[in-house]
Amino acid sequence: MAKNAIYLGCERPEDERDATDTYSGFFRRVGCFYSKPGNQCILNLKRSMALSKVVTDQNNIALTFDINWGDQQINLILKTLKAEHIKATFFFSGEWAERHKDIVEQAKKDGHEIESQGMHHKAYTDLETNDVRKDILLSNEAIYKASGERPHFVRPPFGKINRNILETAVGLNQQVVLWRVNPQDETNPGYQEIVSRVVNKTQKGDIIKLHASDSAKQTYRALPLIIQELKHKGYTFVTMTSLVSNAKVKKKSIIN
Repeated sequence: MAKNAIYLGCERPEDERDATDTYSGFFRRVGCFYSKPGNQCILNLKRSMALSKVVTDQNNIALTFDINWGDQQINLILKTLKAEHIKATFFFSGEWAERHKDIVEQAKKDGHEIESQGMHHKAYTDLETNDVRKDILLSNEAIYKASGERPHFVRPPFGKINRNILETAVGLNQQVVLWRVNPQDETNPGYQEIVSRVVNKTQKGDIIKLHASDSAKQTYRALPLIIQELKHKGYTFVTMTSLVSNAKVKKKSIIN
């Protein structure tokens, strides 16, 4: 059945990868299945997939942050994003959101998108299906209580996925989000190295993963340079919702 289809870069589940696979993504076809405020098109999850980038004619990129502990680095990051007029997407763990409602509210007030990284930050590949489902639901509820909005995107802890996890997320109307650009800033390789890894690899439609937990001590120093360099290259920073809603649309058939 032919429908409008958004081509999105996706990651293969672990049980379908071989040693030659890279994190550059592959492409599957999905359409719209609900709207957020402003009638922004999200995803019709026709197949289990994990989003790592989108195909777009625009120079849009999504800056995303993971956080599950600490409250020092995130405040520095929020300050920089506000000064640079950048809107990002934050993947909070539910436990962290419960303990830091004030920061979640501030992030939302600043116009950032609030999404989920699971409740307890445990690798989903180590959990039974029912436990994965419970973790996603608990996190969504915790984030809803902290922000007033329910997440529609989920980033599994450590990015560990398999087909069962993807199908569980689909069943809960959650889009799994990974990344294409990961400078491993949580390892603190030096702020200039973080900048280099991001700037040299980023392409239009990419999802960039950074960390806002207190373990990532150099990210806040790298962030303004990353923003400046990528702006100089002509890129526009958008939230995950905006990145997906502005994805390239082509007329293609979708096999249900």
